[in-house]
Amino acid sequence: MKLKIVQEDPWLEDYKEEIYQRWVRFQRAYDEIKTPDKGLKEFASGHDYFGINFDKSKHAWIYREWAPEAQALFLIGDFNNWNRTSHPLKMDEWGVWSIELPYEVYKDNFVHKSLVKVHVISEKGGLDRIPAYIRRVVQDENTKDFSGQLWFPEKPFVWTDKGYRPVHDKEGLLIYECHVGMGLEEEAVGSYLDFADKILPKIRDLGYNAIQLMAVMEHPYYGSFGYHVSSFFCPSSRFGTPEDLKYLVNKAHEIGLAVIMDVVHSHAVQNVAEGLNAFDGSDHQYFHSGPRGYHEVWDSKLFDYGKWEVKRFLLSNLKYWLEEFHFDGFRFDGVTSMLYFHHGLTTFDHFEKYFLKDVDWDAIIYLQLANSLIKEVKPYAISIAEDVSGMPGLCRLPAEGGVGFDYRLAMGVPDFYIKMLKEKKDEEWDILEFWKELSDRRYKEKTIAYAESHDQALVGDKSIAFWLMDKEMYFHMRVGDESIVIDRGIALHKLLRLFTIGLGGEGYLNFMGNEFGHPEWVDFPREGNNWSYKYARRQWSLAEDKDLKYQFLLNWDRSMLALIKAHKVLCAPFADQVHADPANKVVIFRRGALLFAFSFNPQVAIADYKFKAPEMGQYRLVLNSDDVQYGGFGRIDNSLAYFTDQKQQLSIYMTNRTALVFEKFD
Repeated sequence: MKLKIVQEDPWLEDYKEEIYQRWVRFQRAYDEIKTPDKGLKEFASGHDYFGINFDKSKHAWIYREWAPEAQALFLIGDFNNWNRTSHPLKMDEWGVWSIELPYEVYKDNFVHKSLVKVHVISEKGGLDRIPAYIRRVVQDENTKDFSGQLWFPEKPFVWTDKGYRPVHDKEGLLIYECHVGMGLEEEAVGSYLDFADKILPKIRDLGYNAIQLMAVMEHPYYGSFGYHVSSFFCPSSRFGTPEDLKYLVNKAHEIGLAVIMDVVHSHAVQNVAEGLNAFDGSDHQYFHSGPRGYHEVWDSKLFDYGKWEVKRFLLSNLKYWLEEFHFDGFRFDGVTSMLYFHHGLTTFDHFEKYFLKDVDWDAIIYLQLANSLIKEVKPYAISIAEDVSGMPGLCRLPAEGGVGFDYRLAMGVPDFYIKMLKEKKDEEWDILEFWKELSDRRYKEKTIAYAESHDQALVGDKSIAFWLMDKEMYFHMRVGDESIVIDRGIALHKLLRLFTIGLGGEGYLNFMGNEFGHPEWVDFPREGNNWSYKYARRQWSLAEDKDLKYQFLLNWDRSMLALIKAHKVLCAPFADQVHADPANKVVIFRRGALLFAFSFNPQVAIADYKFKAPEMGQYRLVLNSDDVQYGGFGRIDNSLAYFTDQKQQLSIYMTNRTALVFEKFD
């Protein structure tokens, strides 16, 4: 049987059976979960059964924990003075332990904000652990130990976002990737509330329609950027309370921003004290046993996606964030690592690497179930895959032979840009190579393009602005201060961003601060920098200072996004190459109703540059990177009208290192 992705791509013909089996395996897994009276959404309600929940019928708190190889479990905490034997749990035949705490007995000491843990006895001895499904974890300021915290606020949060829907299907997905903790200018950890009140308006003012929140799930080490998760159902308490996070999401919705969560289901922190590792004493409860359960590069544990309770845990986690915190979808971290036994540490130079022995079927099934669940819970929700491998069908429905994501990240684009900046002089750049890198993506699989994300901003690497201008940014960013290095950097920074958003996909992503060329890398407090917050922040004042040149890049970003949205460029089909001139480093393409012209030429400006237009008629300039408001030299008259000649040619002034956008009008 040929599924749709095979019908549309003859290169997949040799793998039609494996693609069909991909669908069969998913359908079988889906049917195993689905019963006559229960479906995927009910299966993904583990958080309502496991962990600490109030049972109204029994008028009691019930705590349940799946720990099949544990010998005994005891609930401990402030409520019983941390007595490790007074409150034992009982185990059923499925390895689920439970205990009931009648409300009338415990109403005065099992209360809001009190601390709890579970004492687990296994063949390795006894350890105090944090319940797997706990919904809040806090760290003791003195001991630095983490504990679960009961969270029973008197008044539930009042949502005012009823009826909100993302608008990415109407104007394209424009993502502002951000980290709450380093979102402020102060050398401190920012809060959910401060981010909501101070930073969200900046993001909306620029024209983005979505934020992607990093580091939401609780992680013991701040410097992990949120990627070593310990407690999957907990909003990180270092930024505030669960209600504070709800306030942030609600505020974002009120001003028209979708909120996408950076979800980490590809691995987990290996810490025993804070995380899931060896929870019941075994090395194979949530994770694979032995070497298969350990990621050497990330120093973390790897989930066993074939296990029933692991699937329930992770799927419930998605449903919880969608329903409890009103998130509008997820960006799945580390999808490449999930898809393959080698975790992507290879070269993907042949189609067989996507379908044969190195592919983890259990992980693919989990991702298919996850994407199906997301749409069942919230039909308009967004799912994005961080995949560098280019797995065919990743962003197609399971019934078509795919995995079910809405978008994939174009991870090769920033790597390509950095490679060009590091290894080649401007004179050696090949504009056809640029074209191929940005336009080479799979048919009917939506892509989010980006020039740089948080990865390129981390200490040890450099942002594009830093690669272009380096230390000169500290000395020559004042308006009126002449610098060839800064002029080149500002010009190319604008070109690379417009080239990316115009050509690279159906969505666009920017990491906070990069829109104005933030001059510093990201370095979280650590022993090596004397626990400093100096580089774990964003200096918004630089872009707001009219005496500095950062404002020009910010102006460009705002105008660029406004144009892209107004003309629905990201919703348009693939771009058509209109003209390519490698000798002069000029490339011109049409996407939607706009005509994009780029000159990457480092020196030569051509006064009468001619090329064949897509259509006869009159054109006008709607965006010009050489305009003085964007830090350009003002060499081009923005008011001119451009008419095609008898040969359907346009003649323009193509200045060096310039991007021009035209629209046809009557």
